[in-house]
Amino acid sequence: MIVDAAPLFVAADVHGHRAELHDVLRDAGLVDAAGRWSGRDARLWFLGDYVDRGPDGIGVIADVQRLTGQAAAAGGEVGALLGNHEVQLMAAHLFGTAPVPGWDEPDGFRGGWARFGGRDDDLRRLTDTHAAWIVSRPAMAVVDDHLLVHSDTTAYLEFGESVAAVNAAVAASFAGRDIRGWAEFCRRMSARGAFRDSETATPDDPVGTMLRTYGGSMLVHGHSTLTKYFGVAPGEVAEGVRYAGGRVLAIDGGVYEGGRILLTRLV
Repeated sequence: MIVDAAPLFVAADVHGHRAELHDVLRDAGLVDAAGRWSGRDARLWFLGDYVDRGPDGIGVIADVQRLTGQAAAAGGEVGALLGNHEVQLMAAHLFGTAPVPGWDEPDGFRGGWARFGGRDDDLRRLTDTHAAWIVSRPAMAVVDDHLLVHSDTTAYLEFGESVAAVNAAVAASFAGRDIRGWAEFCRRMSARGAFRDSETATPDDPVGTMLRTYGGSMLVHGHSTLTKYFGVAPGEVAEGVRYAGGRVLAIDGGVYEGGRILLTRLV
């Protein structure tokens, strides 16, 4: 741990489970019984996927927005990365059922989003304010020597070779209206599984390349659930899984698969 650093927590893949999020934050002392920030100078980063697959994705976004302001006023910090489900929601919002060249899926982005857990209520309640918040999300951050990303993929390297370049390229992708470009954007953000064969550390293996390019000594991600992709039984989800020689930490507890939202302290 970094000496004298404020506590640093991460959580991922809330997927509309607003009540479950409140409970884990309250139990950690980061919010009070009414859901107001009570974590003083603590830092909390969300790694994306606020919407879809659960009852109230828009409510989760509203809670993260509110906590961001409350934490800042108290000397703390709430940061929020972009997840693939936010990209897919925006694609459904912008393009609806328009055909996507090269896709065999019916009903375009709207159909694909629905098949991957999209909830009509999230799309219906999406306002311009929510959309503006989504498109302003960074795709990655380095915080206290931890590289924070949503997905366990090297596809971030296709956006750029620095954190600033990746986040700028993601913002540019949101601004575009070329439907083929959006299909590629969704592909990059949804890729997974790049690090599970990297147990022997080298500077040029997938994990080493990500850390060397963007910084940090440990990569932390959500996206791939512990329940489905790491073989953890839903009732046994208790903490993140370290792998790839201890250089990667997976923290998606698979709440929508019967697991739980994991709130993990890094510092």
